[in-house]
Amino acid sequence: MSTETEARGGDAGDMATKGAVVASMTFLSRVSGFVRDVLLSHFLGATGLADAFFVAFRIPNFFRRLFAEGAFNQAFVPVLVRYKSKSAAELRLFVAVVGGNLGLVIAFVVLVGVVFSEVLVALFAPGFWGETEQFQLATDMVRITFPYLGFIALTAFAGAVLNTHQRFAVPAFTPVLLNLTLIAAMLIAAATTNNMVFALAWGVFAAGVLQLLFQAPWMARLDLLVAPRLSRSHEGARQVGRLLVPAVLAASVGQVNSLIDTMLASTLITGSISWLYYADRLLELPIGLIAVALGTVLLPNLSRIADSGDARAFAATIDWGLRTGLVLALPASVSLFLLADSLIAAIFYHGVLTALDVSMAALALKAFAVGVVAMVLVKVLAPAFFAHHDTRRPLRYASVAVATNVVLNLSFFWWFGHVGLAFATTIAAWVHLWLLYRGVLERGYYQPGSGLRRSGVASLLAVVVMGIVLSSVTPSAGFWVLVSTAERVAWLAGLVVVGGLVYLATLSVLGFNLRTLRHHV
Repeated sequence: MSTETEARGGDAGDMATKGAVVASMTFLSRVSGFVRDVLLSHFLGATGLADAFFVAFRIPNFFRRLFAEGAFNQAFVPVLVRYKSKSAAELRLFVAVVGGNLGLVIAFVVLVGVVFSEVLVALFAPGFWGETEQFQLATDMVRITFPYLGFIALTAFAGAVLNTHQRFAVPAFTPVLLNLTLIAAMLIAAATTNNMVFALAWGVFAAGVLQLLFQAPWMARLDLLVAPRLSRSHEGARQVGRLLVPAVLAASVGQVNSLIDTMLASTLITGSISWLYYADRLLELPIGLIAVALGTVLLPNLSRIADSGDARAFAATIDWGLRTGLVLALPASVSLFLLADSLIAAIFYHGVLTALDVSMAALALKAFAVGVVAMVLVKVLAPAFFAHHDTRRPLRYASVAVATNVVLNLSFFWWFGHVGLAFATTIAAWVHLWLLYRGVLERGYYQPGSGLRRSGVASLLAVVVMGIVLSSVTPSAGFWVLVSTAERVAWLAGLVVVGGLVYLATLSVLGFNLRTLRHHV
């Protein structure tokens, strides 16, 4: 990278390369996350203890995604891009004021959350009301885990600054520390016979501290590790505040829908929350590697392009995101659906997890898998609005998607249990995608071209061939709970390799070259 590029924070470059950096770091996070979840399934399974911990873990994570990766970043990054083009003193002041204001708000939210932890548990898991011991256990753990929100919100703030300066690797790697901390907590608890769920709760707290400290040196290298300042009059901070309120729902549809799923699942039979959790963890692999990587590199770059007024470059970058998302998300969706039983069994079937748990979690994963493409492309289209400081339309679209999820959840879960909740989330994701796509067309941010059609047709044909091959060689669901763990892992690895090779080979036969996904901005 040239000296000039470094001085501008590395703005120039290939989007695919930047996305690959985020995806590779995210892959490390997902691998360590799978190790974490393997141990969780081994020690806790799908028991009442597991349900209680997952609720206590999900509560601060829900608020984290609202205040940090979700709404806050969408409101903060476009304004930060503008200040990045100003003087170093103005940029440092902006970062200091936004950091100070954010810290004050988050400190208040954390205090309220700890004091009213019982209310939070009642809201997130109303089904626990009838289980006094489970309700109290979840409440006690929330008091320990909720301060994690404060640390991780500031971590995400630092990560947004680094991403805007094209330093994508460090923020993408940071979640690995959470997984390593929880793994250590479980191993220590197992060796010392300490209470496993409370060891996990304290592990969540410690991970928040570690993740915040980890990013501090990198902020210092940018000369942006500044003392926080409070200000109600700073124009940049006020603009972030104006954008933040409507961005909360607009950027956090998935989290709101997940919250609704957890609330309703708590009223179903024991294990329902855990089944959804294990399915969601596998869903997060393509979402993390593809959607998060795309969204992370698109937002700062689209914001910069929108600020320059180059409509053609803006549309071309959206087109790149849609083509890349389709090519990667379609095979992920089909693979998750066809290999759901094998994935759940190979990764989680040991310890106290039962064959019934495998079957129930796999059904939920299949329902989620149908929505993977929509969930990925939503992350591509939403930044188009935020880059133009437009939060009103995404808010309206998100509200419709959430309303759709609520109506379908209430319609489905009585009949189909936790699977109905997963399928409702999938339908809501497709509704959300359709609204966003229609919106970018109406606003003139993007018009589909022949490149998108070619990519879509090639990917669809290739994934059909891949699906036929996988269906013909994949053993039945019963096979996966009868063989040893080593055999399950070996079979799964072989199926993944076969599926990937068939998909890539078919794309090649169709004349589609993956190098066409390179895009310079």
